[in-house]
Amino acid sequence: MNEPGDLSDTALRGVEVHWSAPPRVGAFMSLRSGGVSAPPFDSLNLGDHVGDDPQAVAHNRSRFVRALGVRPVWLNQVHGARVVDASAHLDGLRPTADASWTSEPGIACVIGVADCLPVLLAARNGGAVGAAHAGWRGLAAGVVEAALAAVCEAASCGPSEVEVWLGPAIGPDHFEVGEDVWQAFGGGPHFRPRPPGTHPDGRPRWLADLPGLARQRLQSAGVGRVADAGLCTVSHPERCFSHRRDRQTGRMAAAVWLRDPGRHPL
Repeated sequence: MNEPGDLSDTALRGVEVHWSAPPRVGAFMSLRSGGVSAPPFDSLNLGDHVGDDPQAVAHNRSRFVRALGVRPVWLNQVHGARVVDASAHLDGLRPTADASWTSEPGIACVIGVADCLPVLLAARNGGAVGAAHAGWRGLAAGVVEAALAAVCEAASCGPSEVEVWLGPAIGPDHFEVGEDVWQAFGGGPHFRPRPPGTHPDGRPRWLADLPGLARQRLQSAGVGRVADAGLCTVSHPERCFSHRRDRQTGRMAAAVWLRDPGRHPL
């Protein structure tokens, strides 16, 4: 393990979340630099299930939490569509789910990723926020629609009154998939067929646009505006962890929360 560095709030750098959420909403996503983990988890690995030194992960999570300034609720993610109320899980035991929401200030909905798509949601009236882990299985199962419905119910608003941000994920030039994924979404414009014979088993392959598929489903559900980080995890090894690229690697995290009155933005 490397020596821990400065844990001040200003020491952590990540992806700037550019969207039209109200000022009461805080949001942040980490990148891979700025932590203490050794290769191949270098350096801000926030995943405690990938084989990294537990002490290093604890240091990294401490830095992440101090930067947020709120209490995080981590999930045991299983590529499903279950959504939980983060405010009901403050005991430190991670609920098995792939999305969470909250209407209480000071609690962060947190999603861990390393190619899958992090989706952050915020009601424009400031009544609730949510986060979803959208790999292709969860996306096909309806995780973003389920998270959207939970935020809308908690905030007493409609889908058109929810702002959404799509974080860094595997991009459409690198997400090669088989017929199972193509069939799960019924094909469509977010799949580009690979030339025949480009895969050893000879079966048809496609390049899938994961953020595009999420945007399509959100807009079909009634969301009007969807912001996108536009950052491919596979293409930026110096900035992002990527399981598809490296296999053994760390995890980044995206978080969204409601600020307490008087809380300054990150």
